[in-house]
Amino acid sequence: MHTDPSQAAVKPQPEPPPAKSRRSWPGLAIFSIVGLGALLAIGESMAWPWLAAPLQRSLTQLLGRDVSFDQPTPAQNKGFRLHLLGGVRIESGRVQIAAPAWSAAPFLARADEVLIELRYADLWRAYRGQPLRIQTLQAATLDAHLLRGQDGRASWLLGRAGNATTAAPQFELLRIQQGTLHYRDALTGFDTLLALSLADAGKLRVSAKGSYRTLPLQADMTADGVLPWINASTDTKPVPLSLNASVGRAELKLNGSALDALRLRGLKGSFSLSGTSLAAVGDPLGLTLPTTAAFRAQGALQQNGTVWEIQVDQARIGATVLTAALKFEPARQVPLLTGRLGGSRLALADLGPVLGTTPATAAPAVTPVAATVAAAASAPAILSPLPGAALPVSTRGQGRLLPNRPFDLAALRKMDADVLIAIDEVDANTTLLAPLRPLRARLRLTQGVLSLQELETRMGGGRLSGNLQLDGRATQARWSTTLNWQGVQLEQWLRLQRKAGEPPFVTGYLNGHAKLAGEGRSTAEILASLSGRMRTELKDGTVSHLVIEAAGLDLAESLGLLIKGDEPLAVHCAVADLQVRAGVLSPKLMVVDTDDSTVFLEGTVSLDQETIALQAIVSPKDFSPLTLRSPVHLQGSFAEPEVTLEKGKLGIKLAGAVLLGLLNPVAALLPLLDLGDLEAASQDRDGCEARVKARVKSKTKPGP
Repeated sequence: MHTDPSQAAVKPQPEPPPAKSRRSWPGLAIFSIVGLGALLAIGESMAWPWLAAPLQRSLTQLLGRDVSFDQPTPAQNKGFRLHLLGGVRIESGRVQIAAPAWSAAPFLARADEVLIELRYADLWRAYRGQPLRIQTLQAATLDAHLLRGQDGRASWLLGRAGNATTAAPQFELLRIQQGTLHYRDALTGFDTLLALSLADAGKLRVSAKGSYRTLPLQADMTADGVLPWINASTDTKPVPLSLNASVGRAELKLNGSALDALRLRGLKGSFSLSGTSLAAVGDPLGLTLPTTAAFRAQGALQQNGTVWEIQVDQARIGATVLTAALKFEPARQVPLLTGRLGGSRLALADLGPVLGTTPATAAPAVTPVAATVAAAASAPAILSPLPGAALPVSTRGQGRLLPNRPFDLAALRKMDADVLIAIDEVDANTTLLAPLRPLRARLRLTQGVLSLQELETRMGGGRLSGNLQLDGRATQARWSTTLNWQGVQLEQWLRLQRKAGEPPFVTGYLNGHAKLAGEGRSTAEILASLSGRMRTELKDGTVSHLVIEAAGLDLAESLGLLIKGDEPLAVHCAVADLQVRAGVLSPKLMVVDTDDSTVFLEGTVSLDQETIALQAIVSPKDFSPLTLRSPVHLQGSFAEPEVTLEKGKLGIKLAGAVLLGLLNPVAALLPLLDLGDLEAASQDRDGCEARVKARVKSKTKPGP
């Protein structure tokens, strides 16, 4: 058989694999995708019941707490359902999260008929240790126990062992038909039970009852819609709400709106705030406010981030009417209060409890002299130091008048403040003095140092200016003041009533200055340690002739003036130079010189013992046929002062008058004759201080 050589040389080649074997990998991938899609479709349609147990284990590991999805009860009639498309959606008849082992609570949270929606990105962040963010939580009922102890351990801190988060889970939207929340926080002082309910119309009602910082707490809030629990979105629309709350002795009514329920972020609305005292209002807010009479205010507030802005349209404390525009920043390392305080009228009687002149509950019955001392103690920036926040009234003993309520110096260190003050009228709580109109100052509180700076006011047509400071950084407060007054017209400032046509008791321009300092734990202690100097003088003044003659017990002149009428007597000079040492006031120079007489005042006033030991000595310059001239003594306590005559000299005169009267009735008048000090009468006003200085140097008393 003949063969073709070319064909014989060709060897058979192996055949390539079938083409369909190469095409099997795409087919397998498609089959897998179809299979997974079918499985996902079946799982989604059946709601993944076989994943309930694995999901419980995963959440238990993620949250560090036992999580269980209980079987539905006949009343619930709703089992576990899970959806994974677009995020995690869980439905369960009951979900329960266990409490930490150290807590005595039965569980952390338990909810029935639950819907939970979570994003995968939020689950990943929670796995990495960030706070768990829950997109939606809806439940028919909810019962939760949130506890935190003094050591800082909190039952709501969730996370894997050794990696607990430092914040509670965040809820973008929380819908609860009925629920209770037991919240006890040893660090903030909350011990409260909250009840939640969602009406059919969508109105949310929340009521709370318990205590805050040991103060009784009760609150009711309603919202025309479901508030987000914690919402960081800027697109969320505010939900209208109303709130009625009472904490301790303070009550708050609010109508407005907010963006979330827990932090009240974006809160805005009108409010009414009242309390038995301004301090009662400040206590639950952590503000250092003084104790006052009953307080009521209304206005508007708004929260922007961590800053609260408060506009007070009207605040009433007794007869006081104030306004304010304030900004409070509680998130700072030291909370800061700034703004302005104004008003049409400030009555210092309403601030009596601040200075201790009246108790915080009821005003005491006091004598007119006691009322005058109380008014003087309340006078701004003159006698009494600023006490800051004060505690309940305490007394040092029977008959004591100066305020001895201890300062709450620790409260001064809890916040800072910078507030401008502009008040139209300040009533000094006495009919004897005209109001101050107006009052301007700057109140600053920095690291426990309270100061009233740039103080300026008008009184009697004159000007009062200066600064005051209370340093509360130590265990005892240190108080200091520097004051100046110029051109105070006494006839305008002093309101001493006289009959029609009679001249004022005193006129003239009063100038002077004071520089004082002291320390202590109360106003009384500061006054008891007071040191410094006060000096004031009267220019171009007059004084009632009747007052001068009555002070010298010049019976003839006094009777004559009562018959023919009083007349003003020119004052050549009137000077009061007071030295203050360890709470004792002693006049270095205190004199009133007129054409008729020269009146000297000597002695001491003890602010520590609250006693007076003063004597007024009158040196006449004219002849008087009938006088019982003798030093007049003002002595005793602030509560019970006594005015007496020097019995020794007066007794000698009266005894001589009686003996001579036995011989001749006319002769009985001789011991009462006073020829006056003719040398003094020839002196002019420029010799007033020289004469007094010479008298002090010689230690002799003028006059017979």
